Amino acid sequence: MRIHRSSLSLSRPFLYKSSAAMITKNTSYSMFSVLFILYFSTNFSFSYGVDSITANKSLSGNQTIVSSGNTFVLGFFKPGKSSRYYVGIWYKNISPRTIVWVANRETPISDMNFAELKILDGNLVLMDKFQVTIWSTDVNSTTPNSVVATLGDDGNLVLRDGSEPRTIKGFWQSFDNPTDTLLPGGKLVYDKHKNTKQLLISWKNSEDPAPGLFSIEVDPNGRQFIMRRNRTEQYWTSGAWNGRIFSSVAELNYVFNISYVDNVNETYFTYSLYDPSSLFKSVMDVSGQLMQSSWSENAKEWNLLWSQPRQQCEVYAYCGPFGTCNQNSLSSCNCLQGFKQKSETDWNLKDYSGGCIREIDSLQCGDGSTFMDREDKFLINSQVSLPENSQSVTVRSAGECESVCLSNCSCTAYSYVGNACSVWNGELLNLQQLSENNGSGRTINVRLSASASQFSRTKKGKWVIIGAVVGSVAVVIVLLAIVVIVICRRRIRTPNAVEGSLIANIGEDNKSNIGVPFCTWESILVATENFSDANKLGQGGFGLVYKGIFPEGQEIAVKRLSSCSVQGINEFQNEVVLIAKLQHRNLVRLVGYCIKENEKILLYEYMPNKSLDAFIFDQNLCKLLNWKKRFEIISGIARGVLYLHQDSRLRIIHRDLKTSNILLDEEMNPKISDFGLARIVEGKGTIASTNRVIGT
Repeated sequence: MRIHRSSLSLSRPFLYKSSAAMITKNTSYSMFSVLFILYFSTNFSFSYGVDSITANKSLSGNQTIVSSGNTFVLGFFKPGKSSRYYVGIWYKNISPRTIVWVANRETPISDMNFAELKILDGNLVLMDKFQVTIWSTDVNSTTPNSVVATLGDDGNLVLRDGSEPRTIKGFWQSFDNPTDTLLPGGKLVYDKHKNTKQLLISWKNSEDPAPGLFSIEVDPNGRQFIMRRNRTEQYWTSGAWNGRIFSSVAELNYVFNISYVDNVNETYFTYSLYDPSSLFKSVMDVSGQLMQSSWSENAKEWNLLWSQPRQQCEVYAYCGPFGTCNQNSLSSCNCLQGFKQKSETDWNLKDYSGGCIREIDSLQCGDGSTFMDREDKFLINSQVSLPENSQSVTVRSAGECESVCLSNCSCTAYSYVGNACSVWNGELLNLQQLSENNGSGRTINVRLSASASQFSRTKKGKWVIIGAVVGSVAVVIVLLAIVVIVICRRRIRTPNAVEGSLIANIGEDNKSNIGVPFCTWESILVATENFSDANKLGQGGFGLVYKGIFPEGQEIAVKRLSSCSVQGINEFQNEVVLIAKLQHRNLVRLVGYCIKENEKILLYEYMPNKSLDAFIFDQNLCKLLNWKKRFEIISGIARGVLYLHQDSRLRIIHRDLKTSNILLDEEMNPKISDFGLARIVEGKGTIASTNRVIGT
């Protein structure tokens, strides 16, 4: 509904003025008119029909201003079921309402009908019903009488001199004071002179715009982005800017045009769209992830194109104290056994920062020698990633490790792994529940009250049943173990025999014959941080793949073949010999190999965009591949296959060509990998035979 200034004044006294004029007519008509206006002022948004607030125009209640292109709206809003009101900017024609900026995110108001957003002394000011300033732009203006606040079609609210052309830069803008959203054209800036930085800070929860736990900023000490929890704990980085891309998120260039500027005054990041007509937003979400979405006019919804970190559980301490994050569960966050949600309301609003508290808070303190029946106990939690900030204790047994923790009033958990005792004091943060096949899972013993329900189910009948089941299972396991040992002894040669056979064909002494460097086992351990699970890139048919970095900075992909696979030995020899003899821009490059007893390692050039299947089978990443890029990838694969079949010195049949074996470099160029199953075709032949089932 649009009310023109010529017919009504939209300043706060307009109801009184209108009512006074109507009283000169009949009373019933006056009463009807007043009720009509009161009803519609509550249920509809009044718009000036202009995009600016001036000295004689203010906003109150449902009044708004709209950008000249009808893209954005500035006005009062109430998020979700909250009873508090805020001044913000949102998209005009998108439902549900999508907020991109909030003025008073830390100082909400209780009644928008008696609040006023106006120009006062050269500033845009929000005042409550008592004329107390709630929020202000707080700048000094040399022309306070001509100041206006204009909402642009880019979503930027600019405070400027109304007597100057709009092209003249204003002296305050919302783009310099972002909340949780960075719109195209906005900036994240680090000011080197003032030593200040702009941050995107998440909402506290889905219905509270107050600053939350998670933020993203330009790193003052490096050419990258970093995400932090509680403004301190860093949990994600974009990787360094190399002049074209950020090394860890190379795919960003295919979403929009990004710029990273570093000069003597400031460092900043900004971006623009390849298609200016589309609607796009980058949001520091309450989940702790940076989410980038585009609006689909056909589906009438936001499509998530990209998010980082990709895994929710990579967000540091996402589930709060004593909470566990499970990437494979419908509900990412759960409480440890013996604990409950600290605030069910917060959890329902996706705010898990409060974590969990004990179901029974009465822990015993001391060594427990006097009240043995009431002594605290420890509940075993298996297959988890251990929290940080542990303390190492020198002990001789698991029982002694438990006693050390039990005798310390502050100790909440302990872990005893490989003769090493670790204890934790206070809250347990950043616990992750891992899948059963994850080799990095550990066991942690969490301290609970002896009266906790987890320890009250130890009835005799239960143990009888458990004993019978365990005994039966143990017998089966022993029989299976015997069978497995017999089979393995028949199939697996000794480590020395394996290593000797491999070295005889492609080993260290013969590295000059194949043209690929031999790398020491020790250098690979350093590069992969002892094959840290954090560096794991994926798992193939014959082993795991890790990311590694040599001391000189070279990034590599390290393929660690399974040490118990005879088939893997054949594939190892095949892959080293074949790739060493093949050179093509669409084939992955082998940069080294290593043989150490049963360990067989292949080192490849690192592909930052990983494999093609990660893009085409992901409902969000697949949107990054336009038809032009898809055609380029298909053409590259075809060139690589043609080289193998026709143009190389050796005629090769790959025999396992699939999307997971097509790797993508930083510019999305495809490279064929995994030649373990490839077969050389003799002479001018076009077929080859095999005596086993291969491929996928």
